[in-house]
Amino acid sequence: MVGPKEGVAKVAELVGNKADALNHPHVLPVFVGIMLGVLLGSLPIALPWMPAPVRIGLAGGPLLVALCLSQIGRVGPLIWYLTPGANLVLREIGIVLFLACVGLNSGGHFLEMLFSESGLSWLGAGALLTLVPLVLVGFLARAFLKIDYPTLCGVLAGSMTDPPALAFASSITKSDRPLLAYAAVYPLVMILRVFLVQILVLTLLI
Repeated sequence: MVGPKEGVAKVAELVGNKADALNHPHVLPVFVGIMLGVLLGSLPIALPWMPAPVRIGLAGGPLLVALCLSQIGRVGPLIWYLTPGANLVLREIGIVLFLACVGLNSGGHFLEMLFSESGLSWLGAGALLTLVPLVLVGFLARAFLKIDYPTLCGVLAGSMTDPPALAFASSITKSDRPLLAYAAVYPLVMILRVFLVQILVLTLLI
């Protein structure tokens, strides 16, 4: 609320003005949202041309639930609002745990796979699949759509569902525009990736 001191005081008498309440994170709704997301992600979705049902998984379920709950805002005593401080802490912890899990799962056999007979070819193919679409989309978006650099960084990071790239883009641009662009792209890309991988596997098994 912005205005004269007397006017703000009058509004505070009507709606309240408790800074501590705004800064206090509501932990219970976070875990309720995660639980609902896990339940949603585990529900089987039957497609008529697939031999087995597909699921949106632990990534897509909590994401969809979070998007819905953020629009609702509040259900009874549960407030679906996370303070900026708690949001940043959970975000940073999430990125660190994500990178740690990736490293622990793939690091044990990384050198062995890299120097194997087909290791370098796999590495080159992965680099091409990652680099070519990013460079192509980035060039077209910059040249024809005139998208500014911070927004473009967020779009590219969201298209690859890459939180470390988002963190790097936010740090070098000193702007919130990468976050906004990432949030706009990430949900669709994540859901499509979860669905398309399962559909591809099931199609190849037919």
